[in-house]
Amino acid sequence: MKASFPHMGCVTGYKKLLEKLGHEVIMPDPPSQKTMELGVKYSPEFICFPFKVMMGTYIECAQKGAELIVSSGGAGPCRAGMYPDVHQKVLQELGYNTRVVVFDSLFQDFHAFYEKVKIVKNGTPNYKLLGLAKFCYNLIKKMDKLEKRMKIMRAYEINQGDFSNAWKDIVKMFEKCETTREVNRTYKKALEIFDAVPCRKVEESQRIRVGIVGEIYVIMEPTVNKNVEEILNNLGVEVENVQYISDWVEHNIVPQWLPFPKSHRVFRMSDKVAPLNCGGHDKENMGWVYDFAKRGFDGVVHLMPFACLPELVNLGKFPAISKELNMPIMSLSLDEQMGEAHVKTRLEAFTDLIKSKHFAKQRSTIGDAIGLKAQSAARKVGSKAQEVKDNLAPAPHTPAKQLTK
Repeated sequence: MKASFPHMGCVTGYKKLLEKLGHEVIMPDPPSQKTMELGVKYSPEFICFPFKVMMGTYIECAQKGAELIVSSGGAGPCRAGMYPDVHQKVLQELGYNTRVVVFDSLFQDFHAFYEKVKIVKNGTPNYKLLGLAKFCYNLIKKMDKLEKRMKIMRAYEINQGDFSNAWKDIVKMFEKCETTREVNRTYKKALEIFDAVPCRKVEESQRIRVGIVGEIYVIMEPTVNKNVEEILNNLGVEVENVQYISDWVEHNIVPQWLPFPKSHRVFRMSDKVAPLNCGGHDKENMGWVYDFAKRGFDGVVHLMPFACLPELVNLGKFPAISKELNMPIMSLSLDEQMGEAHVKTRLEAFTDLIKSKHFAKQRSTIGDAIGLKAQSAARKVGSKAQEVKDNLAPAPHTPAKQLTK
């Protein structure tokens, strides 16, 4: 069967899994302006931005002959729960014989979940399916670790573009992997490639760190968020994104009453200001903001699709949270009309702000430390002076009668 999927971040793991299940993979192109215009044309007017981009991607895949499109869904008041039905209806009305299969949480309805698994596994025995899933998860986990590392190291590259070019080569290396041993060997080779990239040394106190939170699709797909992470890296800022495929899998497969992965603990950190989950990742994102502040990050960039209900709820809370945590939070509302130049200008201004705040705080800390040392030194000098004064004091006078005796 000719199968495809939406383009969201690093898609190597999706491709590998479908290939090993015996499908002919129709690779989706990274969303372009044409993709967005196509999605806008055939989407409901007031639907959120990710729906429109995915709609355009699905139409492009259907035009290439895709018979099956596999994706993940959403739950709660978020409109992502409606995506599969509306996407399917639009494709049918356009005359495409393409089936959309969307996986929701494993714990929501296991029977419905497994029925969809049977469609996608393409007759593969369950024991073999588990082995393939483990292989692909290991591949995705390794690639996610490398991408996280890159978004820290890229902030200090001497020749701009070295890490991005190295990452493209690394992705091609992983695409050739067929066994777990090859994945592990490629991971080690990738670390060596990153370590060989010339970087400038920066003291720990001089490092600027920014966290990325927001709706999962727009923070994972760089062509949709106008390369926010690379722009920040090029400005000398370390970036930590809260969403990766492996993290999403762990969050949705591991029961929430367990203390791992970290996203489960972070989810509960927002109970005070977000007691209810309005859908999507709004509550989790609020928890991550508190986590970034706790770890001393300099700021947070909040990415939200235009008219996204859950992130609009967060948008209304962030000014008060920013003041409470004394940490700048910048929100970007993204749609098909947003240009990269506008995003870059906003990020440059935000970076200037957090850098000024970081170094002002550092100077204040240094000043306080100097003041404390000066006070300590003054106390020591005063103590020493008193000791010297006591030593120089004249001996008590002895009466003359005592001396004649």
